[in-house]
Amino acid sequence: MNRRNFLRTSGTLAAASFLPGIMRAAPGFDYQLGLQLYSLNTEMKNDPRGTLRKVASFGYKDLETYGFNHGGNKFYWNLEPAEFKALLQEFNLVTSSGHYDIDKFLLPGVTKDERKRYVDDCINGARILGQQYIVWPWLDPQLRNPEKFKLLAQALNEIGEQVKAGGLQLLYHNHNFEFVSEQGKMGYDIILAETDPQLVKLELDLYWAIRSGQDPHRLFSKQPGRFAVWHIKDMDKKDPDLHTVVGDGSIDFKKILPDAKLSGLKKIFVEQGNNYVPDALSCVEKSAGYMKREILK
Repeated sequence: MNRRNFLRTSGTLAAASFLPGIMRAAPGFDYQLGLQLYSLNTEMKNDPRGTLRKVASFGYKDLETYGFNHGGNKFYWNLEPAEFKALLQEFNLVTSSGHYDIDKFLLPGVTKDERKRYVDDCINGARILGQQYIVWPWLDPQLRNPEKFKLLAQALNEIGEQVKAGGLQLLYHNHNFEFVSEQGKMGYDIILAETDPQLVKLELDLYWAIRSGQDPHRLFSKQPGRFAVWHIKDMDKKDPDLHTVVGDGSIDFKKILPDAKLSGLKKIFVEQGNNYVPDALSCVEKSAGYMKREILK
């Protein structure tokens, strides 16, 4: 079965498995309402202050940043770390996690010394913001094979040690390609098996895991306590390749909530990366309403 058919077939099965059933809230699911700011990619680039003002008004408290261009964009949306922290404080917001561009430093032609300097910059920025987590967010297509996943695992251990020495924790964020079997192996299994659980923890994107045919409970059961952060992203009922407002899609998050303790869950971040109807801010606002009404009880 080729990659495209695998993803479509397994994703369809997964979507069916997580269709909303008896709606039940998990007692004690008490987390700050978080948002991955990539959901408002264009808005943050055009007007970070106005966007954060609206995000706060929707009820979000904790934000996950993304992008850190090694000084090329003054770090956070053309703001130095201290400037961005002041902007967050203006609206009583915090950020506990950030996606950084560490993945670029695994590509050919980049030295470990260059990577180390970049990770040090990430640590400094994250500490100024008060973040706990530095996240490896992506893997270039040329690196998605068993041999390269082993190289990735080695790099994650090395970076995890550097990040830990800086007083923070490294996380790995998944998409769908980690769950594609090649030569009888899935990249995610290589990551789980060949990285140190103390140095490298996981940020599980629930949409991508389920879209790829994975059962979150089974993933949590493989290595309990290692999945510190969840991305709560819903799947469109008509086209599972599309995201949608949390609560409007086919994923039954309430079925997953009781596994928070098994997961080792510390933080949650709502995310939506496409299919904004009528616009991204409206979607983010509606997702916040559902989360406050149905999930965070």
